[in-house]
Amino acid sequence: MLTGMQIAVLGGDARQLEIIRKLTELDAKISLVGFEQLDHAFTGAVKEKLGEVDFSIMDAIILPVPGTNLQGEIDTIFSNEKICLSEDLVSQTPEHCTIYSGISNEYLDNVMKSTNRKLVQLFERDDVAIYNSIPTVEGTIMMAIQHTDFTIHGSSIVVLGLGRVGMSVARTFSNLGAKVKVGARKSEHLARITEMGLDAFHLDQLTKEVESCDICINTIPTSIIKANVIAKMPPHTLIIDLASKPGGTDFRYAEKRGIKALLAPGLPGIVAPKTAGQILANVLAQLLEEDFDSGKESLT
Repeated sequence: MLTGMQIAVLGGDARQLEIIRKLTELDAKISLVGFEQLDHAFTGAVKEKLGEVDFSIMDAIILPVPGTNLQGEIDTIFSNEKICLSEDLVSQTPEHCTIYSGISNEYLDNVMKSTNRKLVQLFERDDVAIYNSIPTVEGTIMMAIQHTDFTIHGSSIVVLGLGRVGMSVARTFSNLGAKVKVGARKSEHLARITEMGLDAFHLDQLTKEVESCDICINTIPTSIIKANVIAKMPPHTLIIDLASKPGGTDFRYAEKRGIKALLAPGLPGIVAPKTAGQILANVLAQLLEEDFDSGKESLT
């Protein structure tokens, strides 16, 4: 239980509702910032403006999955209020206050460094990433069906990267009857691809491997589907880029060539916000309980 723990939830989308629900069930005291347009009420949670929150008593701050932008601003779909996580705001919190976010960026890293506060990036955790790969794959299948005029079964699909998402994508599309090739750089990844019964190739051979692909799915968060790669693709090829913004695709050149390229980060929050929220809520609850218990032990 989190009885007596003070938590501020700042902005976010529908996934945050599952987090709020879980934490109120555990008896935490929640300050909700950026939720004034939300009709639903949670017992133990109070809607407040940013300037009304007493951050000096907060044990934790929960940010949305994207964290902040490079100006410190936080997205919210339940408010028109401008919410900014400033260095001054964070410095008001107790030294033990932990900030939780899905991912980080240069701005957030700098604020944490200057205020000497702990930042936990949930999407850096293997459990969160693996659980999230399930709705990500379902969303990718949905996009593939919506934006093509052929079946997945029998189609030629190139998956780039064998991380936690890439592995789930490759396996699932293969199970749907597609002919899947997976590109990677690490020798152990190439070995794993072969062990999975899929065709493996080194990313150095990417321009050759896309010559006959129907769908190219990227999971690598760096520039990988460049103009020279797109130039080798058939005109009907669909690119689905699952990497975090700005993705790994030259979208300008794809448009110039008439190849449909879709940037689709954050699919879990789009196609299955309830499930995606529950994944985050369960992990957060575990982490907060561990922090809260260790904090009580230090006081005894």
